[in-house]
Amino acid sequence: MRHIFFLFLSINLFSSTLHLATSANPSRLNPILATDSSSSEITGFLFNGLVKYDKDLSTIIGDLAEEFYFEDDTTLLFKIKKNVKWHDGKPFSAKDVVFTYEVLISSKISSPYSANFRFVKSVEVVDERTVRVKYKEPYFKALETWMMGILPHHILKDEQNLMNSSFNTNPVGTGAYKLHQLEHSKNIILSAYDDYFEGRAKIDTISFHVIADPMTRFLMLKSSALDVGSIEPMQYERQLDEGFFKKFNIYENISQSYTYLGFNLRLDKFKNPKVREALSLAIDREELVKILFFNHAKVCSGPFLPGTKAFNKDVKVPQQNIQKAKELLKEAGYDENNPFTFEIATSNSSEIRPYAAQILQHQLKKAGVIVTLRVMEWQAFLNMSVFPRKFDSVLLGWGLSPTPDPYMFWHSQSDKKGGFNLVGYHNPQMDKMIEESQSMVDGEKLSNIWREMFKIITDDNPYLFLYIPNSITAISKEIKNVEPSPAGIWHNYIEWEK
Repeated sequence: MRHIFFLFLSINLFSSTLHLATSANPSRLNPILATDSSSSEITGFLFNGLVKYDKDLSTIIGDLAEEFYFEDDTTLLFKIKKNVKWHDGKPFSAKDVVFTYEVLISSKISSPYSANFRFVKSVEVVDERTVRVKYKEPYFKALETWMMGILPHHILKDEQNLMNSSFNTNPVGTGAYKLHQLEHSKNIILSAYDDYFEGRAKIDTISFHVIADPMTRFLMLKSSALDVGSIEPMQYERQLDEGFFKKFNIYENISQSYTYLGFNLRLDKFKNPKVREALSLAIDREELVKILFFNHAKVCSGPFLPGTKAFNKDVKVPQQNIQKAKELLKEAGYDENNPFTFEIATSNSSEIRPYAAQILQHQLKKAGVIVTLRVMEWQAFLNMSVFPRKFDSVLLGWGLSPTPDPYMFWHSQSDKKGGFNLVGYHNPQMDKMIEESQSMVDGEKLSNIWREMFKIITDDNPYLFLYIPNSITAISKEIKNVEPSPAGIWHNYIEWEK
């Protein structure tokens, strides 16, 4: 008995745990329903898609698929890797891929990712390890679509209500880690999956600490209670000492995301384009970047990121012009006696955004605009404001893939429950351009139409595009084999050691 106890003690002494933080409880640990950042982050460790981007974000490579190719312009074939198992030990097969597609297009679920599959004509099992996907027409994101995490047919085939299924808090995936423990508002613990098809991850356990308060997360990082953490620019510039830099490596790069102020265009007050243009001219984006980020960010000029084929360098960032803003507001019927008034809603899950809201409030006041603020905990923000569309404006951000899909954010049909067209943007010209672009396979033509969309969207001002923050990440020097790349630091996490 003493020998058994000693063996157990030895195993625990030598097991390794990676301590991370997340700002909120995950809403659903299900890849097709994960729309909040916490759920998306955690499901990334639990599930795999058929394909993924390489570390340079330049090429799509196999994930669950060992081989894939187009048989013709509208037919895509996937050959699945042999040794893939679900976390319960059952073999992964082509049947799981077909099942995931059928769930995604079902009327029983509400997922913004369903739109990615609207051009699929059929998905069929050729044999146990081969899937054939037929499209109605050529589709520029045909491959990237299959980065979506795949669901287990054998577990969910009889599930009648996936939106509220226990699977969403007790998932079974194919990923490098499996769910070990889920304690809401406390911890989400993942354990390395021994039979992972790329080999067992070298760190045994990942522990996500649910910490809503950004300052608490920062203090835990400083005390080495966390191994990896994001650092705000003010913290980096003013609140770190030499001792911290002895314990942590710092990785900084421009993020694949932007922050915006989105107007609820369903409300009469925002339907007048002169009002939206006035609000755009009343703010100073450069001041936001200087005050909030100490220049660890760039001003955002539109809906697609610099460095992508969709970016339009000819569209310049609007410069603050208080006088012109006042004139436009007056033309729209607002003045000192009848000021334009609206509310900005945002979340305190980011330390930066509440401050950004205060600066915007101050800037807009110079043009005679009265702004009130509502700052909420993340889940309350989503459930009370974002999802039911009960807001005047929202201060939010989007993370984008290297290949943008305007349909998800800017097509009128994405203005629906579960859709990402949160502000209710409807422009028939934009709808037509998006629809035309979906079947374009000529890269030059696609780039040209994306750049036209960029100009139209920025002229319409459904959002005030604000800033593109740098990602500043601190990683404990106890973590070995971290390899920074254009894809970030996480692309080789199964090789990390502690």
